[in-house]
Amino acid sequence: MSLTDREPGAASAPADPPAGGRRTGPTVADVVRAVTDRDLPVRIVGYDGSAIGPADAGITLAIHTERGLSYLLTAPGDLGMARAYVSGDLGLDGVHPGDPYEALRVLKDDLRLRAPSVAEGLALVRGLGWERLLPPPAPPQEAQPRWRRVLGGLRHSRSRDSSAISHHYDVSNAFYEKVLGESMTYTCAVFHSPTDTLEQAQAAKYDLVANKLALRPGMRLLDVGCGWGGMVRHAAREYGVRALGVTLSRAQARWAQAAIEREGLTGLAEVRHLDYRDAPREQFDAISSIGLTEHIGVRNYPTYFRALRDRLRPGGRLLNHCITRADNRAPHRSGAFIDRYVFPDGELAGPGRLISEVHDAGFEVHHEENLRRHYALTLAGWGRNLVANWDFCVGEVGPGTARVWGLYMAGSRLGFERNEIQLHQVVATRNGPEGTNDYPLRPDWTP
Repeated sequence: MSLTDREPGAASAPADPPAGGRRTGPTVADVVRAVTDRDLPVRIVGYDGSAIGPADAGITLAIHTERGLSYLLTAPGDLGMARAYVSGDLGLDGVHPGDPYEALRVLKDDLRLRAPSVAEGLALVRGLGWERLLPPPAPPQEAQPRWRRVLGGLRHSRSRDSSAISHHYDVSNAFYEKVLGESMTYTCAVFHSPTDTLEQAQAAKYDLVANKLALRPGMRLLDVGCGWGGMVRHAAREYGVRALGVTLSRAQARWAQAAIEREGLTGLAEVRHLDYRDAPREQFDAISSIGLTEHIGVRNYPTYFRALRDRLRPGGRLLNHCITRADNRAPHRSGAFIDRYVFPDGELAGPGRLISEVHDAGFEVHHEENLRRHYALTLAGWGRNLVANWDFCVGEVGPGTARVWGLYMAGSRLGFERNEIQLHQVVATRNGPEGTNDYPLRPDWTP
């Protein structure tokens, strides 16, 4: 009988036999049985022909190679699974690689791992061969571990921040066009209804930001971490604002500036390849920061918000839009998969820490809003785009990078849905003498 036939804590049952003959050592199914507890929610099939788990499971994990097994054994948890999946050594049958959300949901809810006893572990390793414990080279999509990145500069130094941004954003503008859609906006959208399209929701997000900042014709807006210039172009086109965006990604800056010229916004809008710390010290009427705070490091919050304050005129408004932890007790640093494959050196704080730092930098906070459910809907839309354009995306960036994106977006969607991470917008003012500012007695925007 298989694992699904035994009760938790019962004696181990033999796995399904490998196809085509006798086994000479532990099979992949034996390894799975040793490290899992309770019934498996999925079918797992090994390169040796062994299988374990319900035959009628809707999802099958296929470990195609010995290298894939070594990835799983030498880096338990999300990093080992990511390595095997990104390299193609681990397959997911029953879900599309562009959106493995359902597989992640099932594994998170129903897979229970356990640590094998010392005797079990030694027996497995002797049977498999000690070489199985030698980590294979990581896939090329993986960034170096944190301790090795110091060769590129201290964490959140200018050079290291530039390298981290390039790792994620300088992938392929054509790839991003297919995944993000026409808006080329890589931040949380705002949905008035779950049936809204991504384009409608992204336009609604930009309108919400513009209205929270009380943008009017002739005002000067600074958008830090501007991406492909979505907010800059929207503010110039829809509100007559003179907008400057800065980004550390050269690819983003080139694309954004070309879009500005194509849309006839030259003279009103501009995007520069520039560190936010080098943005002009002019007195802007408003500043938007949409999705940058995640990249700067929690220790740098005081310096960051003071830098924004110094660029804002007295009485002007700041809107900070960023991902946060669900509370202030969670660790700041991201998990291994996100750190190695998605956002190297990315850090998140709880909303309380974020608001405190804005206050302590000399701002007065007037309004805060949590949009976490909107980000789950946004990620679901990006996942659908990746699935619809899978062949093009694979041709553009390769199957490994495309798999990274499918895995990252599906996992993030699950995190937002379950309140493991959140998305907060904070509106604050730089007050003038004696506490003066232009903020009204009641909010002057439509939620």
